Amino acid sequence: MPRRISILIFPGFQLLDAAGPVSAFEAAGGYELRVVAAAPGIVRSSSGVAWLAEGLPRNAGETLLVSGGEGVDAAMQDQRLLRFLRRAAQTPTRLASVCSGSLLLAAAGLLAGRTATTHWSRTAQFRRQFPDVRLDADRIFIEDASIWTSAGITAGIDLALAMIARDRGADAARAVARELVVYYRRPGGQSQFSALLALQGGQGRFDGVLDHVRQHLGERHCVEELAARACMSPRHFARAFHAETGITPAKAVERIRVEAARSALDAGAASVQRVAADCGFGDPERMRRSFVRLLGMPPSALRRIATRAEGQAVTAPAAAASAHRH
Repeated sequence: MPRRISILIFPGFQLLDAAGPVSAFEAAGGYELRVVAAAPGIVRSSSGVAWLAEGLPRNAGETLLVSGGEGVDAAMQDQRLLRFLRRAAQTPTRLASVCSGSLLLAAAGLLAGRTATTHWSRTAQFRRQFPDVRLDADRIFIEDASIWTSAGITAGIDLALAMIARDRGADAARAVARELVVYYRRPGGQSQFSALLALQGGQGRFDGVLDHVRQHLGERHCVEELAARACMSPRHFARAFHAETGITPAKAVERIRVEAARSALDAGAASVQRVAADCGFGDPERMRRSFVRLLGMPPSALRRIATRAEGQAVTAPAAAASAHRH
């Protein structure tokens, strides 16, 4: 029998939050998919593209997946949705969320005392509104008992692949990844690399500090030195920095270095050893550990991918020209 999956959307939902997992489950086969909403009918996404949804079912099926999006703040005030989620949590249904959809699960009281993740841009709001949830914003997806949460947008595909692997085995999930032309698979513990974009957000109090780090990668950036640059005590700086960015100063420095090293390798830098020195890692082994922790792969693997892609880009026009001549 096919496994039933309900995809919950709301006005202002993020289209890819729903479409990514739907495409993965469709490619896997053996799933009965339906889109549901508080009010049946046309539901417009944040992009303006609309989907047709059924009303909230009595039985959500084996899995209920909650999308995220700009409209999640209004959805959190919809008592029909919250009651629906609470009822679903009292059944064997597997609950999941993509992106900011975890805020909706938290608003229903389903994440209290659990570990969860969300899109990096919503971490400050999440911590402020739901302090009883152990938010780990540095993860692609997290499974805590029967509730799964995932990071932003394309991480919904990683979540779906993990569920397919759980339901049907790793071979089935690999086949879906090949069909969708995505990696199988980014581990759930891999960092949200896009969190780098959030470092200079919030109130902007630390923009100057972060710019200094980027411009002086080879220097030793301890908390005391960064705090002095921000005109704060080390303890106050560490606390305020974490509150604004969602990560510690040490992790921010590491991510800035990894971002710079990745760019250098993508651009064809001469050697891993030189990149490690220029970006402040000190030695290639420290850089390798940071790459594995944040990107899920060592620098050597990234270099191979970049080289392969460059080779394909060079040979493709030649192959096309040859085909044209023949």
